[in-house]
Amino acid sequence: MDLKQLEYFVRVAELGSFTRAAMALDVAQPALSRQVRLLEVELRQNLLVRNGRGATPTEAGKLLLEHGRGILHQVERAREELGRVRGALAGRVAIGLPPSLARVLTVPLTRAFRLQLPQASISISEGLSVTMQEWLTTGRLDIAVLYNAQPAPEIEITPLQDEELLLVQPRPPGLPEDPPPGPIALRDVAALPLVIPSRPNALRMHVETEMANIGCRPIVALEIDGVSAILDLVIDGAGAALLSRNAVASSIRPSAYQTRPVCEPALRTRLYLATSSLRPATLTQQTTLALIGRTLAAVNAA
Repeated sequence: MDLKQLEYFVRVAELGSFTRAAMALDVAQPALSRQVRLLEVELRQNLLVRNGRGATPTEAGKLLLEHGRGILHQVERAREELGRVRGALAGRVAIGLPPSLARVLTVPLTRAFRLQLPQASISISEGLSVTMQEWLTTGRLDIAVLYNAQPAPEIEITPLQDEELLLVQPRPPGLPEDPPPGPIALRDVAALPLVIPSRPNALRMHVETEMANIGCRPIVALEIDGVSAILDLVIDGAGAALLSRNAVASSIRPSAYQTRPVCEPALRTRLYLATSSLRPATLTQQTTLALIGRTLAAVNAA
């Protein structure tokens, strides 16, 4: 049994599509299909049911998928152990970050990763929490930073830090040194038109839940799934936004915005580190998990 064939099969089975697997593996789809078919011929079993909607594992395929994940993980661990003999951890780590955090964390995290793990490689993707949770289960990501993650059988989550959500509005005309306005009650925020992500975005669900707890609901002016676009629309007068301090600080022109804390109650979201429970973390991934926590703490302290 060829390891490359096994890797190809596992990725097709996890993603449910030869097309998506070919893109993820960066190989031509005909070559991918041929290698999976050769594996089926060798094992004398049909491993996948191919149809117009994609590919799903047969009973034999499900059994091989379970074993294949373990085999590929052990191979990766063996490579890492050999790397430690050379004095360095190796391997590739795919990380997913929410857009508001990616803009402030990507550069320092990449710099710290290269310094601590020079023999390893890193890949960073941006995505919404719901999307990144799916990417974890399909193997596209090894680690994700998620807002308000909910426990699920296929992922393991660890609290990382809490973030305060602020009301973001255009800065009114005046001197930059004008004193900032004070806190605003959540009930008063509910009376403002908001530019907010669409459901099931974690921030949107959190805002709606907190408002429902005090008998309110948000006035949704626009549903926009992108931090930069939300901030642009705030400046354009489309409405106010509820975002983290990092999201505003990492914008092109943070001085263009006025931020106010929300009170009665305060709006706070929790960041979690998430990994797949289907694939145990390698030593390189474990080191990267700790590195993310330290780098984020350093960014917040700066």
